[in-house]
Amino acid sequence: MNVIVQKYGGTSVADSERLRVVAKRVVEAKNTGANVVVVVSAQAGVTNSLLDKAREISSKAAQREVDMILATGEQISIGLLALAIQELGEKAKSFTATQAGILTDNQFGSARIADIQTKEIKRALAEGYIVIIAGFQGVTSSGEITTLGRGGSDITAVALGVALQAESVEIMTDVDGVFTADPRIVHDARKIDFISYAEMLEMAGSGAKVLHLRSVELAAKHHLVIHLRSSLNLSIGTRITEEVFTMESSLVTGIAHERGLARITLHNMADYHTSTVVVLKTIALARINIKLFTQSYIDDHNNSFTIVISNSDFTRAWQIIETIGSGKSESELTGSRDLAMVSVIGVGMKAHAGVAAQVVDILTQHQVSLNYISCSEINISCLIAEKECDKAVIALHRGFSLAAENND
Repeated sequence: MNVIVQKYGGTSVADSERLRVVAKRVVEAKNTGANVVVVVSAQAGVTNSLLDKAREISSKAAQREVDMILATGEQISIGLLALAIQELGEKAKSFTATQAGILTDNQFGSARIADIQTKEIKRALAEGYIVIIAGFQGVTSSGEITTLGRGGSDITAVALGVALQAESVEIMTDVDGVFTADPRIVHDARKIDFISYAEMLEMAGSGAKVLHLRSVELAAKHHLVIHLRSSLNLSIGTRITEEVFTMESSLVTGIAHERGLARITLHNMADYHTSTVVVLKTIALARINIKLFTQSYIDDHNNSFTIVISNSDFTRAWQIIETIGSGKSESELTGSRDLAMVSVIGVGMKAHAGVAAQVVDILTQHQVSLNYISCSEINISCLIAEKECDKAVIALHRGFSLAAENND
């Protein structure tokens, strides 16, 4: 069965006019002879509005009930899109995640897909329907409605692509593809035609918001091509696939950034190794996501570890570490908020020494102070003051010659 999976984000279906544009594109895909499955997000602003309503009622709303509320946003979108397609004379049928057989674990708010039972989807496709499926949501084996976390519709689309053995998944959004940097900051950023899973994982994990990290992980695991395209025009977009081979790979593929971060460092912690494990496990249980972790150990009086987290998690993380470190007279806890992470990413760095030195040199020349720097084979991440983020991104993008006019 030749299946095309398309996903449309909230801005793509934000109003009646855009819904009609999407309906037309979906019908055009159907007219190529393919079986079309469409995953749809809630209309732009709806999820936030629903969250606000929940918070008006309860400051500590149970996540189960929040998921029940949030799932209605996608249900509105799929119904409206099905009607728009029917208006064009095509058969369309909308499915909630429950009806589509998207089974998840029971982690409300951040559920993971365990299985997709495709029987009903395949039946509808065989009957000639365009199938419209609610993204972002799932159902447990006991019938509880769950959500996959913000941006979860990307995960739904890729999971369906895997389950239906699609050749690729088209993620339709309000941008033309993946760029060498955020074009809102770097006006001459270049669109990347092809990018490897590894690089896209680093970009997504380092703050690029064009694709959900878990969707890229899932696509890489199953060797499924993701085609990121604009829903507003017919540009070719960006293909995310296996490692991209060229005659001479570029040293750097792109610059990513993330704002709103904080740092906490614990110095001179007695029983250092055991305490580090306890801290990390306790923070994980508190569902605090660590963006960066570094540690150093020389001796019992010369050791430290640092975590980088979201500003919003700073107080809880501080309290956890302070509690674990209490009573240790030599230990010292320090921290700072309003930080940003700027990351230089590219598989070409594997074969080149001295890239980290270039990064530091570029930032130093532009008077950007470094808090921390972390290096891997294809990612060099720098922790800096948030107020210097734009300056750092522009400087690194220019320093590594990533602008459109330098890449003919």
